[in-house]
Amino acid sequence: MTSRASRGRRPGAPDTRAEVLAAARTSFAEKGFRGTTIRAVAASAGVDPALVHHYFGSKDDLFLAALEMPVDPRAILAPVVALGPDGAGERLLRTFLSVWDEPEIQVRLLAVARSALGDGGGRLLEDGFIPVVLGPVLGQLVKDRPEVRIPLVASQVLGLIVTRYVLALPPMAQMPAEDVVARIGPVLQHYLTGDLDGSPRIAR
Repeated sequence: MTSRASRGRRPGAPDTRAEVLAAARTSFAEKGFRGTTIRAVAASAGVDPALVHHYFGSKDDLFLAALEMPVDPRAILAPVVALGPDGAGERLLRTFLSVWDEPEIQVRLLAVARSALGDGGGRLLEDGFIPVVLGPVLGQLVKDRPEVRIPLVASQVLGLIVTRYVLALPPMAQMPAEDVVARIGPVLQHYLTGDLDGSPRIAR
């Protein structure tokens, strides 16, 4: 089996890919991101590690695939980072809302969010999504104390996901995107670049 897998896709490739994903989901949920290895996932799925790399690339990419993300947050946020830290809070939020407010994408993102917030999901967020996906992206925008700033941004964004989309609490669920940006964007900017010993200026 190993020699056949190392040469490329084995017969029944779609099933094999699904088996790898299932093994990855189990490992990430039980062992966290750090405790999961490509080799262990491959062994659990009964394939060669090279086949896992062939299907999914890096461990980071496998993690996103296991979460069943409909979009790659790293690619979505790349233009935000490219323009630098000035005004990044509003750009970050506007980009975030443009993706989440797309009906077809929102349905799939809600499934991911509910799964991540369920039993064992907190570990995936803490040990995987925040340090693997959000951390490296936001780390390019913060000037200092990333260990404090990035979790603060994450807490604001996750809170917005829960109130606006998961629970659909009024008035957050009905608020126009630009109003959300105007009210919360300055808070994100403060967390990214402001004086953490001071208070953010919130638009009214």
